[in-house]
Amino acid sequence: MLDAGVLDLLAAYAAGSLTPSDAFDALTHAIAISRAGKEAVLRLTNGIAESLAESDRRWREGTARPLEGMLFGIKDIIDVAGTMTSCGSLLTGDRIAPADAEVVARLRSAGAIPLAMLATTEFACGGPHNPRFGAVTNPWDPSRWTGGSSTGSGAALAARLMPLALGTDTGGSIRVPSCWCGTTGLKPTHDLVSRAGVAPLSWTLDHVGPMARSARDVAHVLPFMTARSGVHPAQTSPRGLRLGIPGNWFTERVDTRVLENWRTALGVLESQGYELIDLPPIDIASMHAAGWTILLSELASLQARNIDQAERFDPGLLIRLKQGMAISARDYGEALQKRATAQRQFLALFETVDLIVTPGVGGEAGSLETLSVDVDGEALPFQEVISRNTMIFDFLGFPALMLPSGLGRQGLPTGIQIAGPPGADYRCLELGMLYQSLTHHHRNQPSGPAR
Repeated sequence: MLDAGVLDLLAAYAAGSLTPSDAFDALTHAIAISRAGKEAVLRLTNGIAESLAESDRRWREGTARPLEGMLFGIKDIIDVAGTMTSCGSLLTGDRIAPADAEVVARLRSAGAIPLAMLATTEFACGGPHNPRFGAVTNPWDPSRWTGGSSTGSGAALAARLMPLALGTDTGGSIRVPSCWCGTTGLKPTHDLVSRAGVAPLSWTLDHVGPMARSARDVAHVLPFMTARSGVHPAQTSPRGLRLGIPGNWFTERVDTRVLENWRTALGVLESQGYELIDLPPIDIASMHAAGWTILLSELASLQARNIDQAERFDPGLLIRLKQGMAISARDYGEALQKRATAQRQFLALFETVDLIVTPGVGGEAGSLETLSVDVDGEALPFQEVISRNTMIFDFLGFPALMLPSGLGRQGLPTGIQIAGPPGADYRCLELGMLYQSLTHHHRNQPSGPAR
Protein backbone atom coordinates (compact mmCIF):
# COMPACT_ATOMS: atom_id res chain seq x y z
CA MET A 1 0.00 0.00 0.00
CA LEU A 2 2.87 2.40 0.72
CA ASP A 3 3.93 2.29 -2.93
CA ALA A 4 0.45 3.33 -4.10
CA GLY A 5 0.28 6.63 -5.92
CA VAL A 6 -2.72 8.93 -6.12
CA LEU A 7 -4.56 7.00 -8.82
CA ASP A 8 -3.63 3.63 -7.30
CA LEU A 9 -5.07 4.65 -3.94
CA LEU A 10 -8.28 5.99 -5.43
CA ALA A 11 -8.67 2.77 -7.42
CA ALA A 12 -8.22 0.70 -4.25
CA TYR A 13 -10.89 2.74 -2.48
CA ALA A 14 -13.27 2.32 -5.42
CA ALA A 15 -12.66 -1.45 -5.47
CA GLY A 16 -13.38 -1.70 -1.75
CA SER A 17 -10.00 -3.29 -1.01
CA LEU A 18 -8.93 -0.33 1.11
CA THR A 19 -10.57 2.48 3.05
CA PRO A 20 -9.16 5.95 3.76
CA SER A 21 -8.87 4.95 7.42
CA ASP A 22 -6.85 1.86 6.44
CA ALA A 23 -4.55 4.06 4.36
CA PHE A 24 -4.17 6.52 7.23
CA ASP A 25 -3.22 3.72 9.64
CA ALA A 26 -0.59 2.34 7.24
CA LEU A 27 0.92 5.75 6.47
CA THR A 28 1.08 6.93 10.07
CA HIS A 29 2.72 3.66 11.07
CA ALA A 30 5.36 4.17 8.38
CA ILE A 31 5.84 7.76 9.55
CA ALA A 32 6.34 6.61 13.14
CA ILE A 33 9.03 4.03 12.38
CA SER A 34 11.02 5.76 9.62
CA ARG A 35 13.86 8.24 9.70
CA ALA A 36 12.13 10.33 7.08
CA GLY A 37 8.96 10.36 9.15
CA LYS A 38 10.77 11.78 12.16
CA GLU A 39 12.50 14.47 10.11
CA ALA A 40 10.07 15.37 7.34
CA VAL A 41 6.71 15.12 9.13
CA LEU A 42 6.29 17.82 11.77
CA ARG A 43 2.74 17.20 12.97
CA LEU A 44 -0.57 15.69 11.90
CA THR A 45 -3.33 18.09 10.94
CA ASN A 46 -6.27 19.04 13.11
CA GLY A 47 -9.63 17.35 12.48
CA ILE A 48 -8.28 14.42 10.54
CA ALA A 49 -10.40 11.83 12.37
CA GLU A 50 -13.61 13.54 11.28
CA SER A 51 -12.41 13.81 7.69
CA LEU A 52 -11.50 10.12 7.59
CA ALA A 53 -14.88 9.11 8.97
CA GLU A 54 -16.66 11.18 6.33
CA SER A 55 -14.57 9.73 3.50
CA ASP A 56 -15.10 6.17 4.71
CA ARG A 57 -18.85 6.84 4.80
CA ARG A 58 -18.94 8.43 1.35
CA TRP A 59 -17.17 5.46 -0.22
CA ARG A 60 -19.63 3.08 1.49
CA GLU A 61 -22.64 5.08 0.34
CA GLY A 62 -21.46 5.71 -3.22
CA THR A 63 -21.17 9.49 -2.81
CA ALA A 64 -17.39 9.77 -3.12
CA ARG A 65 -15.99 13.03 -4.48
CA PRO A 66 -13.23 12.98 -7.12
CA LEU A 67 -10.31 12.82 -4.65
CA GLU A 68 -12.22 11.20 -1.81
CA GLY A 69 -9.90 10.07 0.99
CA MET A 70 -6.70 11.04 -0.84
CA LEU A 71 -4.21 11.85 1.93
CA PHE A 72 -1.71 14.60 1.23
CA GLY A 73 1.07 16.47 2.97
CA ILE A 74 1.41 20.23 3.23
CA LYS A 75 4.59 22.31 3.32
CA ASP A 76 4.69 24.14 6.64
CA ILE A 77 4.18 27.59 5.12
CA ILE A 78 0.70 26.69 3.79
CA ASP A 79 -2.20 27.13 6.20
CA VAL A 80 -4.43 24.25 7.31
CA ALA A 81 -7.32 25.31 9.50
CA GLY A 82 -6.78 24.72 13.23
CA THR A 83 -3.24 23.43 12.68
CA MET A 84 0.04 25.03 13.67
CA THR A 85 1.93 26.58 10.76
CA SER A 86 5.47 27.50 11.82
CA CYS A 87 7.25 28.36 8.53
CA GLY A 88 10.22 26.48 10.02
CA SER A 89 11.01 29.53 12.16
CA LEU A 90 11.57 30.31 15.81
CA LEU A 91 9.91 33.67 15.20
CA THR A 92 6.43 32.28 14.51
CA GLY A 93 5.86 30.59 17.88
CA ASP A 94 2.90 28.22 17.91
CA ARG A 95 0.72 30.09 15.42
CA ILE A 96 -2.52 28.27 14.60
CA ALA A 97 -3.90 28.84 11.12
CA PRO A 98 -7.39 30.38 11.26
CA ALA A 99 -8.51 28.86 7.94
CA ASP A 100 -7.33 26.67 5.07
CA ALA A 101 -5.16 28.19 2.38
CA GLU A 102 -7.19 28.34 -0.82
CA VAL A 103 -5.29 25.45 -2.41
CA VAL A 104 -5.96 23.26 0.65
CA ALA A 105 -9.62 24.25 0.65
CA ARG A 106 -9.93 23.35 -3.03
CA LEU A 107 -8.39 19.92 -2.51
CA ARG A 108 -10.51 19.36 0.58
CA SER A 109 -13.69 20.22 -1.34
CA ALA A 110 -12.76 17.49 -3.83
CA GLY A 111 -12.53 14.99 -0.96
CA ALA A 112 -8.78 15.01 -0.32
CA ILE A 113 -7.64 14.95 3.31
CA PRO A 114 -4.77 17.04 4.69
CA LEU A 115 -2.57 14.52 6.51
CA ALA A 116 0.44 16.30 7.94
CA MET A 117 2.52 19.45 7.95
CA LEU A 118 5.89 18.89 6.32
CA ALA A 119 9.27 20.44 7.05
CA THR A 120 10.60 23.49 5.22
CA THR A 121 13.67 25.64 5.43
CA GLU A 122 12.98 28.83 7.42
CA PHE A 123 10.42 30.96 5.54
CA ALA A 124 11.28 28.77 2.52
CA CYS A 125 14.64 30.54 2.25
CA GLY A 126 16.96 29.22 4.96
CA GLY A 127 19.76 26.70 4.91
CA PRO A 128 19.59 22.91 5.27
CA HIS A 129 20.16 22.88 9.04
CA ASN A 130 16.89 24.37 10.27
CA PRO A 131 17.26 26.03 13.68
CA ARG A 132 13.85 24.90 14.92
CA PHE A 133 13.45 21.37 13.57
CA GLY A 134 16.84 20.30 12.26
CA ALA A 135 17.89 19.02 8.86
CA VAL A 136 15.80 16.76 6.65
CA THR A 137 18.16 14.13 5.31
CA ASN A 138 17.73 12.51 1.94
CA PRO A 139 15.98 9.10 2.08
CA TRP A 140 18.50 7.83 -0.46
CA ASP A 141 21.51 8.72 1.70
CA PRO A 142 21.32 10.39 5.15
CA SER A 143 24.59 12.23 4.58
CA ARG A 144 22.91 14.12 1.71
CA TRP A 145 20.29 16.85 1.64
CA THR A 146 16.84 16.60 0.11
CA GLY A 147 17.19 20.00 -1.50
CA GLY A 148 15.04 22.92 -0.49
CA SER A 149 12.98 24.55 0.40
CA SER A 150 10.22 21.92 0.19
CA THR A 151 12.43 19.56 2.16
CA GLY A 152 9.76 17.56 3.94
CA SER A 153 7.63 17.19 0.83
CA GLY A 154 10.50 15.69 -1.17
CA ALA A 155 11.61 13.33 1.59
CA ALA A 156 8.10 12.17 2.54
CA LEU A 157 7.28 11.27 -1.07
CA ALA A 158 10.57 9.46 -1.66
CA ALA A 159 10.16 7.47 1.56
CA ARG A 160 6.62 6.44 0.56
CA LEU A 161 5.00 8.19 3.53
CA MET A 162 2.24 9.73 1.41
CA PRO A 163 1.26 9.79 -2.27
CA LEU A 164 0.95 13.57 -2.71
CA ALA A 165 2.40 16.71 -1.17
CA LEU A 166 2.11 20.45 -1.67
CA GLY A 167 5.25 22.49 -2.13
CA THR A 168 6.17 26.03 -3.08
CA ASP A 169 8.75 27.17 -5.61
CA THR A 170 10.46 30.58 -5.70
CA GLY A 171 13.88 29.67 -7.09
CA GLY A 172 13.45 25.90 -7.51
CA SER A 173 11.94 24.74 -4.23
CA ILE A 174 9.56 22.16 -5.73
CA ARG A 175 11.87 21.00 -8.49
CA VAL A 176 15.15 20.68 -6.57
CA PRO A 177 13.76 18.26 -3.93
CA SER A 178 11.93 16.40 -6.69
CA CYS A 179 15.22 15.99 -8.57
CA TRP A 180 17.33 14.98 -5.59
CA CYS A 181 14.70 12.66 -4.10
CA GLY A 182 13.75 10.95 -7.37
CA THR A 183 10.15 12.18 -7.45
CA THR A 184 8.08 14.37 -9.78
CA GLY A 185 7.09 17.97 -9.17
CA LEU A 186 5.45 20.77 -11.13
CA LYS A 187 6.02 24.49 -10.76
CA PRO A 188 2.88 25.71 -12.48
CA THR A 189 2.36 28.86 -14.49
CA HIS A 190 2.53 31.79 -12.08
CA ASP A 191 -0.76 32.27 -10.20
CA LEU A 192 -2.38 29.22 -11.80
CA VAL A 193 -2.61 27.91 -8.22
CA SER A 194 -3.67 30.46 -5.63
CA ARG A 195 -1.15 31.68 -3.05
CA ALA A 196 -3.85 32.89 -0.64
CA GLY A 197 -3.07 31.54 2.82
CA VAL A 198 0.57 30.81 1.94
CA ALA A 199 3.34 32.67 3.76
CA PRO A 200 5.12 34.80 1.13
CA LEU A 201 8.83 34.79 0.42
CA SER A 202 8.85 36.77 -2.84
CA TRP A 203 5.34 37.61 -3.97
CA THR A 204 6.24 38.07 -7.65
CA LEU A 205 8.22 34.81 -7.80
CA ASP A 206 6.32 32.46 -5.43
CA HIS A 207 4.45 29.50 -6.93
CA VAL A 208 2.40 26.73 -5.25
CA GLY A 209 2.41 23.32 -6.87
CA PRO A 210 1.89 19.56 -6.55
CA MET A 211 4.60 17.01 -5.82
CA ALA A 212 4.01 13.29 -6.36
CA ARG A 213 5.79 10.21 -7.67
CA SER A 214 4.61 10.45 -11.27
CA ALA A 215 3.53 13.03 -13.81
CA ARG A 216 0.30 11.06 -14.14
CA ASP A 217 -0.57 11.69 -10.50
CA VAL A 218 0.39 15.36 -10.74
CA ALA A 219 -1.82 15.78 -13.82
CA HIS A 220 -4.73 14.13 -12.04
CA VAL A 221 -4.74 16.45 -9.02
CA LEU A 222 -3.82 19.74 -10.70
CA PRO A 223 -7.36 20.56 -11.96
CA PHE A 224 -8.61 20.41 -8.37
CA MET A 225 -5.95 22.88 -7.22
CA THR A 226 -6.21 25.61 -9.82
CA ALA A 227 -7.59 29.07 -9.18
CA ARG A 228 -8.71 29.47 -12.79
CA SER A 229 -11.80 27.83 -14.19
CA GLY A 230 -11.69 25.79 -17.35
CA VAL A 231 -8.15 24.51 -16.83
CA HIS A 232 -8.06 20.85 -17.82
CA PRO A 233 -5.60 18.49 -19.46
CA ALA A 234 -5.42 18.71 -23.22
CA GLN A 235 -6.85 15.77 -25.11
CA THR A 236 -4.34 15.76 -27.95
CA SER A 237 -1.30 13.54 -28.20
CA PRO A 238 1.98 15.29 -27.40
CA ARG A 239 3.81 13.32 -30.08
CA GLY A 240 5.41 15.33 -32.85
CA LEU A 241 6.17 18.39 -30.78
CA ARG A 242 9.28 20.46 -31.35
CA LEU A 243 11.57 20.26 -28.32
CA GLY A 244 14.10 23.00 -27.69
CA ILE A 245 17.47 21.74 -26.52
CA PRO A 246 19.58 24.34 -24.67
CA GLY A 247 23.31 24.58 -24.27
CA ASN A 248 25.62 27.00 -22.51
CA TRP A 249 24.17 27.99 -19.12
CA PHE A 250 21.95 24.92 -18.70
CA THR A 251 24.77 22.47 -19.42
CA GLU A 252 27.58 24.23 -17.55
CA ARG A 253 28.37 23.27 -13.94
CA VAL A 254 26.54 20.01 -14.66
CA ASP A 255 27.98 16.58 -13.88
CA THR A 256 28.79 14.32 -16.84
CA ARG A 257 26.38 11.62 -15.68
CA VAL A 258 23.55 14.13 -15.33
CA LEU A 259 24.22 15.20 -18.92
CA GLU A 260 24.41 11.58 -20.10
CA ASN A 261 21.05 10.78 -18.49
CA TRP A 262 19.55 13.93 -20.06
CA ARG A 263 20.84 12.99 -23.51
CA THR A 264 19.51 9.46 -23.09
CA ALA A 265 16.11 10.92 -22.21
CA LEU A 266 16.25 13.11 -25.32
CA GLY A 267 16.99 9.98 -27.35
CA VAL A 268 13.91 8.30 -25.93
CA LEU A 269 11.77 11.27 -26.93
CA GLU A 270 13.35 11.54 -30.37
CA SER A 271 12.56 7.86 -30.97
CA GLN A 272 8.89 8.73 -30.45
CA GLY A 273 8.87 11.26 -33.26
CA TYR A 274 9.85 14.45 -31.48
CA GLU A 275 11.96 16.96 -33.33
CA LEU A 276 14.97 18.13 -31.30
CA ILE A 277 15.94 21.71 -32.08
CA ASP A 278 19.12 23.29 -30.72
CA LEU A 279 18.30 26.62 -29.12
CA PRO A 280 20.36 29.73 -29.83
CA PRO A 281 22.55 31.05 -26.99
CA ILE A 282 20.52 32.96 -24.41
CA ASP A 283 21.90 35.32 -21.77
CA ILE A 284 20.48 33.34 -18.85
CA ALA A 285 23.18 34.64 -16.48
CA SER A 286 21.74 38.15 -16.34
CA MET A 287 18.20 36.80 -15.96
CA HIS A 288 19.31 34.50 -13.14
CA ALA A 289 20.95 37.41 -11.35
CA ALA A 290 17.85 39.57 -11.80
CA GLY A 291 15.71 36.78 -10.35
CA TRP A 292 17.84 36.73 -7.22
CA THR A 293 17.71 40.53 -6.99
CA ILE A 294 13.92 40.34 -6.95
CA LEU A 295 13.81 37.47 -4.47
CA LEU A 296 16.22 39.07 -2.00
CA SER A 297 14.58 42.49 -2.27
CA GLU A 298 11.12 41.11 -1.59
CA LEU A 299 12.44 38.92 1.22
CA ALA A 300 13.91 42.04 2.83
CA SER A 301 10.66 43.95 2.51
CA LEU A 302 8.91 41.16 4.46
CA GLN A 303 11.54 40.28 7.07
CA ALA A 304 13.70 43.37 7.65
CA ARG A 305 11.36 44.39 10.46
CA ASN A 306 12.63 41.36 12.39
CA ILE A 307 16.33 42.16 12.01
CA ASP A 308 16.50 43.03 15.73
CA GLN A 309 15.96 39.30 16.32
CA ALA A 310 18.83 38.31 14.05
CA GLU A 311 20.14 35.73 16.53
CA ARG A 312 16.95 33.71 16.10
CA PHE A 313 17.18 33.51 12.30
CA ASP A 314 18.68 30.64 10.37
CA PRO A 315 22.21 31.78 9.42
CA GLY A 316 21.59 31.17 5.73
CA LEU A 317 18.39 33.20 5.78
CA LEU A 318 20.10 35.99 7.71
CA ILE A 319 22.81 36.29 5.05
CA ARG A 320 20.19 36.54 2.32
CA LEU A 321 18.15 39.03 4.33
CA LYS A 322 21.13 41.34 4.76
CA GLN A 323 21.92 41.04 1.06
CA GLY A 324 18.35 42.03 0.26
CA MET A 325 18.47 45.00 2.60
CA ALA A 326 21.49 46.32 0.70
CA ILE A 327 19.79 46.23 -2.72
CA SER A 328 18.70 49.63 -4.02
CA ALA A 329 15.25 50.49 -5.30
CA ARG A 330 16.84 51.20 -8.67
CA ASP A 331 18.38 47.71 -8.86
CA TYR A 332 15.04 46.16 -7.92
CA GLY A 333 13.21 48.19 -10.55
CA GLU A 334 15.74 47.30 -13.23
CA ALA A 335 15.37 43.60 -12.33
CA LEU A 336 11.61 43.87 -12.85
CA GLN A 337 12.23 45.50 -16.23
CA LYS A 338 14.67 42.72 -17.08
CA ARG A 339 11.94 40.18 -16.38
CA ALA A 340 9.55 41.82 -18.83
CA THR A 341 12.25 41.77 -21.50
CA ALA A 342 13.11 38.13 -20.75
CA GLN A 343 9.46 37.10 -20.97
CA ARG A 344 9.18 38.65 -24.43
CA GLN A 345 12.39 36.92 -25.50
CA PHE A 346 11.21 33.51 -24.34
CA LEU A 347 7.74 33.96 -25.83
CA ALA A 348 9.45 34.58 -29.17
CA LEU A 349 11.51 31.44 -28.61
CA PHE A 350 8.33 29.43 -28.01
CA GLU A 351 7.16 30.40 -31.49
CA THR A 352 9.91 28.13 -32.84
CA VAL A 353 9.64 25.28 -30.28
CA ASP A 354 6.77 23.87 -28.24
CA LEU A 355 8.66 22.90 -25.09
CA ILE A 356 12.19 23.08 -23.73
CA VAL A 357 13.92 20.09 -22.12
CA THR A 358 16.89 20.84 -19.86
CA PRO A 359 19.04 18.88 -17.43
CA GLY A 360 17.79 19.07 -13.85
CA VAL A 361 20.02 20.05 -10.95
CA GLY A 362 23.71 19.90 -11.95
CA GLY A 363 24.69 17.06 -9.62
CA GLU A 364 23.31 14.39 -7.33
CA ALA A 365 22.07 15.32 -3.85
CA GLY A 366 24.55 17.58 -2.08
CA SER A 367 26.47 16.93 1.13
CA LEU A 368 24.98 18.17 4.40
CA GLU A 369 28.43 18.33 5.96
CA THR A 370 30.17 20.42 3.30
CA LEU A 371 27.10 22.13 1.75
CA SER A 372 28.51 21.30 -1.65
CA VAL A 373 27.53 19.40 -4.79
CA ASP A 374 29.93 17.04 -6.54
CA VAL A 375 30.24 17.96 -10.21
CA ASP A 376 32.75 15.68 -11.94
CA GLY A 377 34.82 15.41 -8.77
CA GLU A 378 34.75 19.12 -7.96
CA ALA A 379 32.89 20.21 -4.82
CA LEU A 380 30.84 23.27 -5.79
CA PRO A 381 28.98 25.34 -3.17
CA PHE A 382 25.22 24.85 -3.05
CA GLN A 383 24.55 28.39 -4.25
CA GLU A 384 26.44 27.79 -7.51
CA VAL A 385 24.43 24.73 -8.47
CA ILE A 386 21.05 24.34 -6.81
CA SER A 387 18.95 27.07 -8.47
CA ARG A 388 21.04 27.41 -11.62
CA ASN A 389 18.64 25.58 -13.96
CA THR A 390 15.43 26.35 -12.07
CA MET A 391 15.35 30.05 -11.10
CA ILE A 392 14.89 31.19 -14.69
CA PHE A 393 11.39 29.69 -14.88
CA ASP A 394 10.33 31.30 -11.60
CA PHE A 395 11.68 34.57 -12.98
CA LEU A 396 9.62 34.12 -16.15
CA GLY A 397 6.58 32.65 -14.39
CA PHE A 398 6.45 29.86 -16.98
CA PRO A 399 5.57 26.22 -16.08
CA ALA A 400 8.35 23.71 -15.44
CA LEU A 401 8.17 20.01 -14.56
CA MET A 402 10.98 18.05 -12.90
CA LEU A 403 11.08 14.28 -13.23
CA PRO A 404 13.67 11.52 -12.68
CA SER A 405 16.09 10.64 -15.48
CA GLY A 406 18.05 7.82 -13.83
CA LEU A 407 20.84 7.47 -11.29
CA GLY A 408 24.16 9.26 -11.13
CA ARG A 409 27.68 8.04 -10.44
CA GLN A 410 26.96 7.77 -6.72
CA GLY A 411 23.69 5.87 -7.18
CA LEU A 412 21.47 8.87 -6.40
CA PRO A 413 18.67 10.30 -8.56
CA THR A 414 19.20 12.76 -11.41
CA GLY A 415 16.51 14.67 -13.25
CA ILE A 416 15.35 16.39 -16.39
CA GLN A 417 13.17 19.48 -16.60
CA ILE A 418 10.40 20.16 -19.11
CA ALA A 419 9.37 23.81 -19.48
CA GLY A 420 6.86 25.60 -21.65
CA PRO A 421 5.17 28.94 -22.28
CA PRO A 422 2.48 30.29 -19.92
CA GLY A 423 -0.50 27.97 -19.71
CA ALA A 424 1.39 24.97 -21.12
CA ASP A 425 1.29 23.11 -17.80
CA TYR A 426 -0.56 20.12 -19.21
CA ARG A 427 1.57 19.99 -22.31
CA CYS A 428 4.59 19.63 -19.99
CA LEU A 429 2.76 16.97 -18.02
CA GLU A 430 1.69 15.05 -21.13
CA LEU A 431 5.29 14.86 -22.30
CA GLY A 432 6.31 13.80 -18.80
CA MET A 433 3.65 11.09 -18.74
CA LEU A 434 4.76 9.77 -22.11
CA TYR A 435 8.40 9.71 -21.00
CA GLN A 436 7.50 7.89 -17.79
CA SER A 437 5.43 5.34 -19.72
CA LEU A 438 8.62 4.45 -21.62
CA THR A 439 11.07 4.46 -18.68
CA HIS A 440 11.21 3.15 -15.13
CA HIS A 441 13.21 5.87 -13.36
CA HIS A 442 10.21 7.25 -11.44
CA ARG A 443 9.70 3.80 -9.92
CA ASN A 444 13.17 3.70 -8.35
CA GLN A 445 13.06 4.14 -4.61
CA PRO A 446 15.43 4.28 -1.67
CA SER A 447 15.77 1.32 0.65
CA GLY A 448 17.32 0.42 3.98
CA PRO A 449 17.97 2.59 7.03
CA ALA A 450 18.29 5.86 5.10
CA ARG A 451 14.60 5.69 4.31
